[in-house]
Order: sequence, then structure tokens, then C-alpha cells
Amino acid sequence: MRIRSALAAAAVLTLAAACGGGGGGGGGSSSAPDEPVKLNFLSLAWQKESVAANKQIVEEWNKANPNIQVTYVQGSWDNVNDQLVTQFAGGTAPDVIHNDSPALSGFASDGYLLDLSAKLPAELKNDIPQAAWDTVTFDGGQGEQGIYGVPFLQESQVIIANKKLLDAAKVRVPTADKPWTWDEFSEAAKKMTKDGTYGVAWPMKSPVNKILNLSLTYGGTFFQTAGGKTTVKVGPEEREVLQRIHDQLYKDKSADPAALGQGTADPLPAFYQGKFALLPAGVYLRQQVVEQAPEGFEWVTLPGPVGTSAQQGAVSQTLSIAQDSEHPDEALKFIAFFLNGANQAKLAKGDWLLPTSRTAAADPSMTTGENGWDVATASAKNLVVAPFLKVNGFDEWETKVAAPVLQEYLANKITIDEAATRLVEDGNKVLERYQR
Repeated sequence: MRIRSALAAAAVLTLAAACGGGGGGGGGSSSAPDEPVKLNFLSLAWQKESVAANKQIVEEWNKANPNIQVTYVQGSWDNVNDQLVTQFAGGTAPDVIHNDSPALSGFASDGYLLDLSAKLPAELKNDIPQAAWDTVTFDGGQGEQGIYGVPFLQESQVIIANKKLLDAAKVRVPTADKPWTWDEFSEAAKKMTKDGTYGVAWPMKSPVNKILNLSLTYGGTFFQTAGGKTTVKVGPEEREVLQRIHDQLYKDKSADPAALGQGTADPLPAFYQGKFALLPAGVYLRQQVVEQAPEGFEWVTLPGPVGTSAQQGAVSQTLSIAQDSEHPDEALKFIAFFLNGANQAKLAKGDWLLPTSRTAAADPSMTTGENGWDVATASAKNLVVAPFLKVNGFDEWETKVAAPVLQEYLANKITIDEAATRLVEDGNKVLERYQR
């Protein structure tokens, strides 16, 4: 998912201390017959509204369930997986664990997470589309696929647009039902490039996930598996979006070069000043626009461009249960309540992300035109499990191979053929080490 604010670290408690003390190696405290079951819930919420929503739902649960009491434990995205490694090894992991889907694979294969496949309540299971369940389905180390978390928040890519510049260009305004094709998007960006204003800004300080997710609109997966061996693939489908963004930068000159080395939110001041018209970004960035845009600045949320499909890759925020929890049934009851439709709508609003729940997606707060929620929520139907997140060795390929290669290509320092060769040849050397 997105990189969370470093400010989240300020709120973190020492998880080993906060989650420790569970009896018999589980995260929850051992309970005498006349005492309530006690569960620890590790939450990674960090935005003010999100933390408030999390705590409110826990409070509602505790009031309604005096025999199952949940303790809210504040964690941080910055160090959660290192903390969990220590806690799992020491038998002090929390009962209910908030994380994101890419992290679940390793913990599941090591036997630290409970397989929920046979335990999920039908109401919860049926309210969440299969595409979201696919993001939390992994080999648990025994050669069998299991479900190791409940997916509840996801992110899609949209376009945040300066309404004044959009209207002045007299281009067709895309809708959720009829988004721009990549060709239309490129033409619109060219029309908006004039008088010192660029049509689009592509902040590419961290380019890999953005490129890989958008490449799915042309069926670009970047990896292929045959005979049990996974290799890197950079064919026409994988080159398509890369080439189009490169063309906007150097052929059309409709993309602002100043944004290229920036992080996702860094171009916002220039956006407010009218330096460019379109900013492709994750749906969560709408919050910063709402909070920071100068008075009178008009903006709209547009759906992302489509190629041969509208598919985008997705990861999910998840809730899992520790394998060693002494109270897994009670933990699952709490998760089912925490992630019901009404509560998912609250959590999505707090985090400015998309709920997986169909019930939540139909909530009026998720379908209002205000702040682009209607367009954002509609984009959820195009999310599919990001294929690269199932690849052993992806993290090393991303940091050591893909990020520097894509940055060089987008900076016009190497050709697309050179980029493809390095992605494949250097990438396969990395993947080979994970398949021995």
C-alpha cells in the first residue's frame, strides 16, 4: 500500500510490551471461567480520523460483548513486520493483527497465522468479492492454499484534475462508466499544455508499484511462471504504459519534468498554482487536497485511463489471527463485527481508501460526489490481485533492479530496450536465488 507518514511512528507504543503478557504463548490473556476473554488488537491506523474510527468500533464491541474484551494496541507501519517477527518467535503476538496482504505470505508459510478458510462466517465471506480474497490467499507451507487474513481496505489509482484547466481545454470529461482511453488521456494532456502549464505530472520517486499496477490495463504482468519456475517478462504489454509516460515527458512534452523525481504528494503545491492540470495518484491523496488546497481552488476526481481493460493491481489492508492465539473463535467474532459493512464504510472514510465490502461500497458516504467518493468507489470494481505480489523475491527485484532501471528510463538515460534487458536479465538472477 502507500507509504504512510513518518508521523505515525510518534504514536507507536512498544509492541512487545503492549502485546506481551499473553498466557501460554498466545497473544490474549488466559481467562478464568468467570472472567471475560481478553484479546489484543494491533491496529496500524495512523490518520486522526482513522484512529478515531478504529477506537470507536472497539469501544462499541466492548460495550456489547462484556464476555469478550478487546484491548486496542497502537502500532506503526514503519516497523510492524520486524516487531511481529520478534513477537511470533517469542509467543507474544497479538490475537488480531492489522497488516497488508503482501506481508501475510511469509508469515503464513512460517506457520504464524491461522488459516481462516473453514472458519469465515458466510455473511462476511459473501460481502467481499473474490478478487479481494485472492489478495490474502497463500500457500501456508503445506502445499495447500489458505486464507490468512480478511481484506478490508484497498487503493486504486485515479486522476486528480484542476477543474478550471480541464474545462478550459474543452476535452471530454471522463466518467466512471466511460473513462478516458490512454490515447484520450494523452490527447487531453497535450491540449492542456500551453502558456507555461503542463498537462500532467508523474511523480516517480518510487515508480515500480505505480508502473506495474497501471500496466495491467494492457495485460502487462512483468512475471511469468512455467514448470514451477518464475521469470521476469517485459514484452509489448509490459512496455505499453512505460512508453506512453516516456512519450508524454519527451515526445509530447506534456508532462512536467520537475515532478519526475518527486514523491506522490510533493507536486501538490505546484498543482494548486496551476503549473499542471492532471495528477495521477492513489485515491488517498484526495484527503491532502481537501485539507491543503487554497480557498477557491476547484478540483475533481477522474477515473484512471484504460487500455485493453480497466484492471488495476491491488493490495489489501487485512486483519489476521495469530496461530498461537488462545481465543481464535472469539477473535474471528470480533473481526466479523469490526469489518461489517457499516464499520468498513467508517474505516474507509477515515483512511480515504476503498472498502472491500459490497455493503460498505453502497453506503451513501461512499457514493457521494463530494470529494470524488463516487468515482473512487466505482474504481474498486477494477481491482484484481497484483500478480507480482505472489512472486518470491519481488521485494529484492523491486529495490535492486526495477526501481533504478525504471528511474533511468523515465529520466531518458537509457532506451526502453536497454531497460527491458536489464529488468529481465538482472531480475532473473535475483529470482533464481529464491527458487533453489
